[in-house]
Amino acid sequence: MFLQLAVGPVFFLVLQITLQRTPLDGFCSVAAVTMVDYFYIFLAVAGAGKLIDKSGAVPVFRLIGVGVLLIFGIIMLVSAMSMTSESVFLQGAPDYRSSFLSAFFLTITSPLTIVFWSGLFAAKAVEQGYTKHMLAIFALSAGFATFFFLGGSVLIISILKVSIPFQVVKVLNISVGVVVLLYGARRAMVVSGSWKQGRGG
Repeated sequence: MFLQLAVGPVFFLVLQITLQRTPLDGFCSVAAVTMVDYFYIFLAVAGAGKLIDKSGAVPVFRLIGVGVLLIFGIIMLVSAMSMTSESVFLQGAPDYRSSFLSAFFLTITSPLTIVFWSGLFAAKAVEQGYTKHMLAIFALSAGFATFFFLGGSVLIISILKVSIPFQVVKVLNISVGVVVLLYGARRAMVVSGSWKQGRGG
Protein backbone atom coordinates (compact mmCIF):
# COMPACT_ATOMS: atom_id res chain seq x y z
CA MET A 1 0.00 0.00 0.00
CA PHE A 2 2.90 2.35 0.72
CA LEU A 3 4.12 1.90 -2.87
CA GLN A 4 0.70 3.02 -4.14
CA LEU A 5 1.24 6.49 -2.65
CA ALA A 6 3.66 7.25 -5.49
CA VAL A 7 0.81 8.30 -7.81
CA GLY A 8 1.57 8.76 -11.48
CA PRO A 9 -0.19 9.29 -14.82
CA VAL A 10 -2.27 6.11 -14.48
CA PHE A 11 -3.82 7.39 -11.26
CA PHE A 12 -4.69 10.69 -12.92
CA LEU A 13 -6.22 8.88 -15.90
CA VAL A 14 -8.47 6.88 -13.54
CA LEU A 15 -9.35 10.18 -11.84
CA GLN A 16 -10.33 11.76 -15.15
CA ILE A 17 -12.39 8.76 -16.29
CA THR A 18 -14.33 8.71 -13.02
CA LEU A 19 -15.01 12.44 -13.15
CA GLN A 20 -16.13 12.51 -16.78
CA ARG A 21 -18.08 9.25 -16.91
CA THR A 22 -19.58 6.89 -14.33
CA PRO A 23 -18.27 5.05 -11.25
CA LEU A 24 -18.48 1.78 -13.20
CA ASP A 25 -16.24 3.32 -15.86
CA GLY A 26 -13.78 4.12 -13.09
CA PHE A 27 -13.84 0.52 -11.87
CA CYS A 28 -13.36 -0.74 -15.44
CA SER A 29 -10.17 1.32 -15.64
CA VAL A 30 -9.10 0.03 -12.20
CA ALA A 31 -9.64 -3.55 -13.39
CA ALA A 32 -7.45 -2.87 -16.43
CA VAL A 33 -4.63 -1.38 -14.32
CA THR A 34 -4.79 -4.28 -11.85
CA MET A 35 -4.70 -6.82 -14.68
CA VAL A 36 -1.58 -5.26 -16.19
CA ASP A 37 0.09 -4.98 -12.79
CA TYR A 38 -0.46 -8.69 -12.15
CA PHE A 39 0.91 -9.45 -15.62
CA TYR A 40 4.08 -7.47 -14.95
CA ILE A 41 4.41 -8.95 -11.46
CA PHE A 42 4.22 -12.43 -12.97
CA LEU A 43 6.91 -11.54 -15.52
CA ALA A 44 9.07 -10.08 -12.76
CA VAL A 45 8.78 -13.26 -10.70
CA ALA A 46 9.63 -15.25 -13.83
CA GLY A 47 12.83 -13.23 -14.26
CA ALA A 48 11.85 -11.16 -17.31
CA GLY A 49 13.27 -8.02 -15.72
CA LYS A 50 16.80 -9.44 -15.77
CA LEU A 51 16.43 -10.42 -19.43
CA ILE A 52 15.28 -6.90 -20.40
CA ASP A 53 18.15 -5.32 -18.48
CA LYS A 54 20.77 -7.60 -20.04
CA SER A 55 19.38 -7.36 -23.58
CA GLY A 56 19.90 -3.59 -23.71
CA ALA A 57 16.23 -3.03 -24.59
CA VAL A 58 15.63 -0.67 -21.67
CA PRO A 59 16.16 2.54 -23.73
CA VAL A 60 13.65 1.33 -26.34
CA PHE A 61 11.02 0.64 -23.68
CA ARG A 62 11.67 4.05 -22.14
CA LEU A 63 11.20 5.74 -25.50
CA ILE A 64 7.90 3.93 -26.09
CA GLY A 65 6.68 4.92 -22.64
CA VAL A 66 7.57 8.58 -23.23
CA GLY A 67 5.74 8.64 -26.56
CA VAL A 68 2.57 7.17 -25.08
CA LEU A 69 2.64 9.58 -22.13
CA LEU A 70 2.95 12.60 -24.41
CA ILE A 71 0.16 11.40 -26.71
CA PHE A 72 -2.17 10.66 -23.79
CA GLY A 73 -1.33 14.02 -22.22
CA ILE A 74 -2.21 15.90 -25.41
CA ILE A 75 -5.47 13.95 -25.86
CA MET A 76 -6.47 14.58 -22.23
CA LEU A 77 -5.65 18.29 -22.47
CA VAL A 78 -7.54 18.83 -25.73
CA SER A 79 -10.53 16.86 -24.41
CA ALA A 80 -10.57 18.82 -21.15
CA MET A 81 -10.32 22.22 -22.84
CA SER A 82 -13.22 21.35 -25.18
CA MET A 83 -15.61 20.69 -22.26
CA THR A 84 -18.28 23.38 -22.47
CA SER A 85 -21.54 21.82 -21.28
CA GLU A 86 -22.21 21.12 -17.63
CA SER A 87 -24.91 18.66 -18.60
CA VAL A 88 -22.40 16.47 -20.40
CA PHE A 89 -20.41 16.07 -17.19
CA LEU A 90 -23.44 15.52 -15.00
CA GLN A 91 -24.92 12.83 -17.24
CA GLY A 92 -21.57 11.08 -17.46
CA ALA A 93 -22.29 8.93 -20.51
CA PRO A 94 -20.70 5.52 -19.85
CA ASP A 95 -18.14 4.00 -22.18
CA TYR A 96 -16.85 0.92 -20.39
CA ARG A 97 -14.80 -0.39 -23.29
CA SER A 98 -12.97 2.90 -23.80
CA SER A 99 -12.41 3.28 -20.05
CA PHE A 100 -10.89 -0.19 -19.82
CA LEU A 101 -8.73 0.06 -22.96
CA SER A 102 -7.35 3.55 -22.27
CA ALA A 103 -6.21 2.53 -18.78
CA PHE A 104 -4.94 -0.80 -20.10
CA PHE A 105 -2.76 0.72 -22.83
CA LEU A 106 -1.38 3.51 -20.67
CA THR A 107 -0.38 0.99 -17.99
CA ILE A 108 1.04 -1.66 -20.28
CA THR A 109 3.29 0.85 -22.06
CA SER A 110 5.44 1.07 -18.93
CA PRO A 111 7.31 -2.26 -19.26
CA LEU A 112 10.14 -1.03 -17.05
CA THR A 113 7.74 -1.86 -14.24
CA ILE A 114 9.05 -5.41 -14.65
CA VAL A 115 12.53 -4.23 -13.71
CA PHE A 116 11.14 -2.44 -10.66
CA TRP A 117 9.24 -5.51 -9.45
CA SER A 118 12.23 -7.75 -10.16
CA GLY A 119 14.43 -5.59 -7.94
CA LEU A 120 11.80 -5.53 -5.21
CA PHE A 121 11.31 -9.30 -5.23
CA ALA A 122 15.07 -9.88 -5.28
CA ALA A 123 15.43 -7.64 -2.23
CA LYS A 124 12.71 -9.57 -0.40
CA ALA A 125 14.29 -12.90 -1.30
CA VAL A 126 17.89 -11.97 -0.50
CA GLU A 127 17.65 -9.44 2.32
CA GLN A 128 14.60 -10.81 4.12
CA GLY A 129 14.91 -14.47 3.17
CA TYR A 130 11.49 -14.85 1.53
CA THR A 131 10.71 -18.34 0.26
CA LYS A 132 8.91 -18.95 -3.06
CA HIS A 133 5.65 -19.37 -1.17
CA MET A 134 6.16 -16.06 0.66
CA LEU A 135 7.08 -14.30 -2.60
CA ALA A 136 3.87 -15.62 -4.18
CA ILE A 137 1.80 -14.21 -1.31
CA PHE A 138 3.68 -10.90 -1.58
CA ALA A 139 3.02 -10.79 -5.34
CA LEU A 140 -0.72 -11.41 -4.88
CA SER A 141 -0.86 -8.75 -2.15
CA ALA A 142 1.04 -6.20 -4.26
CA GLY A 143 -1.40 -6.61 -7.15
CA PHE A 144 -4.42 -6.41 -4.85
CA ALA A 145 -3.03 -3.20 -3.32
CA THR A 146 -3.41 -1.59 -6.75
CA PHE A 147 -7.08 -2.55 -6.92
CA PHE A 148 -7.71 -1.53 -3.31
CA PHE A 149 -6.04 1.89 -3.62
CA LEU A 150 -7.47 2.84 -7.02
CA GLY A 151 -10.88 1.34 -6.23
CA GLY A 152 -11.05 3.37 -3.03
CA SER A 153 -10.08 6.47 -4.98
CA VAL A 154 -12.89 5.84 -7.47
CA LEU A 155 -15.41 5.52 -4.64
CA ILE A 156 -14.28 8.77 -3.01
CA ILE A 157 -14.26 10.68 -6.30
CA SER A 158 -17.71 9.31 -7.24
CA ILE A 159 -19.17 10.56 -3.95
CA LEU A 160 -17.55 13.98 -4.12
CA LYS A 161 -18.06 14.78 -7.81
CA VAL A 162 -21.78 15.46 -7.42
CA SER A 163 -20.99 18.54 -5.33
CA ILE A 164 -18.08 19.74 -7.48
CA PRO A 165 -18.92 22.71 -9.76
CA PHE A 166 -18.47 22.14 -13.48
CA GLN A 167 -15.73 24.76 -13.81
CA VAL A 168 -13.73 23.07 -11.06
CA VAL A 169 -14.09 19.74 -12.86
CA LYS A 170 -12.88 21.36 -16.08
CA VAL A 171 -9.84 22.82 -14.31
CA LEU A 172 -9.13 19.42 -12.74
CA ASN A 173 -9.31 17.72 -16.14
CA ILE A 174 -6.98 20.31 -17.66
CA SER A 175 -4.63 19.80 -14.71
CA VAL A 176 -4.63 16.04 -15.34
CA GLY A 177 -3.60 16.60 -18.97
CA VAL A 178 -0.87 19.03 -17.93
CA VAL A 179 0.45 16.64 -15.25
CA VAL A 180 0.65 13.74 -17.70
CA LEU A 181 2.37 15.97 -20.29
CA LEU A 182 4.89 17.23 -17.74
CA TYR A 183 5.54 13.69 -16.56
CA GLY A 184 6.11 12.61 -20.16
CA ALA A 185 8.43 15.58 -20.76
CA ARG A 186 10.38 14.75 -17.61
CA ARG A 187 10.74 11.14 -18.73
CA ALA A 188 11.86 12.37 -22.17
CA MET A 189 14.63 14.41 -20.54
CA VAL A 190 15.76 11.38 -18.55
CA VAL A 191 15.78 9.19 -21.67
CA SER A 192 17.64 11.87 -23.64
CA GLY A 193 20.23 12.21 -20.87
CA SER A 194 20.73 8.44 -20.69
CA TRP A 195 21.10 8.24 -24.48
CA LYS A 196 23.71 11.03 -24.58
CA GLN A 197 25.57 9.43 -21.70
CA GLY A 198 25.54 6.11 -23.53
CA ARG A 199 26.95 7.71 -26.67
CA GLY A 200 29.59 9.50 -24.65
CA GLY A 201 30.61 6.18 -23.08
